Amino acid sequence: MPRSRHGNLLAVAKHQHRLMIAALIRTIFAQPDPDGARAQLRAVVDQLEPVAPEVAAKLEAAEGDLLAYTAFPQAHWTKIWSNNPIERLNRELKRRTDVVQIFPNAESVIRLVGALLVEVNDEMISSGRRYIAAGSLTDVTTNQEESIASLPAAPRT
Repeated sequence: MPRSRHGNLLAVAKHQHRLMIAALIRTIFAQPDPDGARAQLRAVVDQLEPVAPEVAAKLEAAEGDLLAYTAFPQAHWTKIWSNNPIERLNRELKRRTDVVQIFPNAESVIRLVGALLVEVNDEMISSGRRYIAAGSLTDVTTNQEESIASLPAAPRT
C-alpha cells in the first residue's frame, strides 16, 4: 500500500482496528479501473468514518495522491503505486554519500549523486529484467507529448 504525504494512516488508528483498516485500504488498489478505485476509496471512507474518523479523513484528503497511479496504463499500476523503488534509491544514495561524509562544495555532491543516478539508470536499461518495459511506456510518452504540444506557446519577448 503506498504512503502519501499525509502520513501513515495506520499510525492514527487504534491498534485493534489496524488489520481491518489495512485490509479495507488494500481493496482500493485491487480495483480494475480508475472509476472502480475511486468508488472503492469512497466506500472505504464511508465504512471507516464510524470506526476510525481520523483515518477516514486522512484517506479522503489523500484521494488525489492515492489514485494518481490510475492516470497511467494499467500494466504499470503495480510498479508505481508504491514508493519502494524511490526509497531503495534514496537508501543507496545515502549509503554512498555517507562514505564521503564531508563534501568540499555543492558541485562535488552534484557530481557524485549525478554519477550514481546515471549508474542506476544504466543498470535499469541494460538489465535483462526491466522494472518497467520500455515498450509499455509508449502510451505514456505519446500522451505526455500530446499534452505538451497542446500547451499554449510562451509569449516572445
